[in-house]
Amino acid sequence: MPTSHLPQDIRTLPIAQRLELAEQIWDSIIEDETQFELSESQKAELDRRLAHHAAAPDRGSSWQDVKIRLLTGE
Repeated sequence: MPTSHLPQDIRTLPIAQRLELAEQIWDSIIEDETQFELSESQKAELDRRLAHHAAAPDRGSSWQDVKIRLLTGE
């Protein structure tokens, strides 16, 4: 969805608040996960990423580190 379709009141929120809103929306989706089914291509992509992580577990950043960088602009 292009951002031009977002309600103006959401577009004007500071980035930190929009990230928090996105996180809350994602959490609500997870709460209803029994209604959510991945496609076969999505499952394959998750398997590929899991294998990539297993091969190099020290690469990348934790969600907490990413979130801090996003919220602080570091």
